[in-house]
Amino acid sequence: MSRCYRYLKYLCCFFYMDKTFSFIFCIQFLLGGVKINPDNNVFLLDEELASTRKGREFLSQINDGIPKHRSSMELMVQRLEARQKTPLTQDQFKNLVLSMVYAALQAGVQRSKEEREAWGGVLLQLANVTVYELREGFLFNYT
Repeated sequence: MSRCYRYLKYLCCFFYMDKTFSFIFCIQFLLGGVKINPDNNVFLLDEELASTRKGREFLSQINDGIPKHRSSMELMVQRLEARQKTPLTQDQFKNLVLSMVYAALQAGVQRSKEEREAWGGVLLQLANVTVYELREGFLFNYT
């Protein structure tokens, strides 16, 4: 089974964990609006979505399953880049995708240009690791 096919299957499992949870539902979470509170936790602006079982699952995954500080996320990227030969597990890939969402949210809420660029750099590194996982080659080399 190719890596790309495996990760496509992982994404389908992530976005379709049971018959009531679909990719459209995750998009609805993001389109309904999300914010980051002072404790670096994500919350949904749509209270009705946030109160659903799937909304609570999404928030639990993004708030408890990924690093919240830029330095911790950079360490995660370094670990992921170092283990190039071993494909990610389904949970690792799911956390990678959620980390990209979180880094994009952080880049959008930062007030200083330096912080926005730093979070944007983390987002780019996470996207690079994702591309590597899907096609077994990095999009960008940092050397």
